[in-house]
Amino acid sequence: MEKNHFKKIMFGCLVLSGLIVGLLPGFVFAEEGESESSSSTVPGTNISLTPVSKVLQIASNSSYEDKLTINNNGDSPMKVEVYAAPYSYIYSEEEEAYKLGFNNENNFTQMSRWITFKDGSGQFVAKPIFTIESGKSLDVTYRIKTPDNIPSGGQYAVIFAHTLTSTVSSSGIRTEASPGMVVYGRSSEGEAIVESTISDLKISRTTVGDKNAKELIGASAKVKNSGNIDFNANGTLKVESIIGGGSYESPSNRGKISVIPEAELVVSDQWDDTPGFGIFKVTWTVTAGSNTETVEQLVFINPMPLTIITILLLTIIVVVVIIVIRRRKEHKSRLAV
Repeated sequence: MEKNHFKKIMFGCLVLSGLIVGLLPGFVFAEEGESESSSSTVPGTNISLTPVSKVLQIASNSSYEDKLTINNNGDSPMKVEVYAAPYSYIYSEEEEAYKLGFNNENNFTQMSRWITFKDGSGQFVAKPIFTIESGKSLDVTYRIKTPDNIPSGGQYAVIFAHTLTSTVSSSGIRTEASPGMVVYGRSSEGEAIVESTISDLKISRTTVGDKNAKELIGASAKVKNSGNIDFNANGTLKVESIIGGGSYESPSNRGKISVIPEAELVVSDQWDDTPGFGIFKVTWTVTAGSNTETVEQLVFINPMPLTIITILLLTIIVVVVIIVIRRRKEHKSRLAV
């Protein structure tokens, strides 16, 4: 009995010390399954586009026309070239993540070849050039003309307004700008397949700062689109205080991430005002298309000086417990004699 009692006490002390010093990352309780303008501001090239995105239904052998507005917010005339490019993501081996790529063509970016723009003479061309006076705006008409057969699912392109009037700073750096408008085309033909996968759900503590370093509670997950049409994904981080103070929940008005086919993106959030001390129940919920995954975890935030003091106190407690148990054992041995 003495031996079992001693083991229970030691185990309890070790678990408590592990939680306090952060050696235990947490206990898992359960696991379940458009802004209005795009701008690019650099010295002498302050330019913006309105809107930043467009969603439309497309069909074979059809034509669609609409306008976008280019704003010259700078202090001098600006020459701008307008053109369409593929909108896709490509995997970066160096960064081990998917990054936007505007030169990568695939089955879902054919729309970039279907877009032309009305130039100053009223003709539709691939890359017109315009001059916009300082403080003025220009409406540009674009046309999407589809071929006889288009793929099912989504088509994605980005329309850029690239400044040709560049500025050279005193240090010799040439500055240009290219704000863009993303066009999301949804084919009215064939089957739209929404297929999402959520993986690598993580709740973490991140140390930020140097001299006044502090830990922040955050979470992340990967969302992959294996279907043929885009879907929205978002994460909700909820932090409830058990010991300490404060609480947090991701803002309900935070923008969702649009995940296009053949892309895997990271959804994340972080509590920037995480207190310096406390025990918190953290819930991280990620929704992608029709899928939802949730993970819960206890997170302990403890400043380093307090951690050192706690370790010393726990060490003293363990030593005292060992001494008390040994003395009781010796006392019982004497009585037995």
